[in-house]
Amino acid sequence: MSQTAKTKQRILESALKLFSQKGYLGTTTKEIAREAGIAEVTLFRYFPSKELLFGEVINTYSFLPTLKEILEKIKEEPCEKGLKIIAHEFIKMLESKKDLIKIMHSEMQRYPEEIKKIYENIIENTIILLAEYLKKLQEKKILRNFDSIFGARAFLGMFFSYFYAKEIKEWLNLKKENTEEIINAYVDIFLKGILKS
Repeated sequence: MSQTAKTKQRILESALKLFSQKGYLGTTTKEIAREAGIAEVTLFRYFPSKELLFGEVINTYSFLPTLKEILEKIKEEPCEKGLKIIAHEFIKMLESKKDLIKIMHSEMQRYPEEIKKIYENIIENTIILLAEYLKKLQEKKILRNFDSIFGARAFLGMFFSYFYAKEIKEWLNLKKENTEEIINAYVDIFLKGILKS
């Protein structure tokens, strides 16, 4: 890795750490530069504004790059197995970024419009990518016809709500559920529905 690439990665990792601890609004570029061990002027050579840096952090550390890799690997896998892999990796990503997710949700109403757009775009692009995978399964006659965008939203939404409920249960010190059992049950419900055939 070149020195330029290393510096950029250090900036992104430092920004992720501070945004996760203090939020977008509470973090300054000066603090990010200090955390990365560079001058603030150097940071601005890589990212001319905090907005652009935040956008790059969200793009780099969101589920979208991971989903692209997963879909490439599972294209020959059976549908059920593929969806379980996606669900497992999605939950893993949410858990590894839970501090950032929590602080972003608490700050969301106070974000400038361009920051809200960055966040919305990454979510939409993730849904569109998963919808394309579902559409291919429909074309192969593996899945019935339904709106694949709605299907992708429903699929990711089930696991996001599980992640959120799990966080609340941990905070309240309630009994934890088994993640593998949840993934198996949710994928089964997603694929088969709940009506008796």
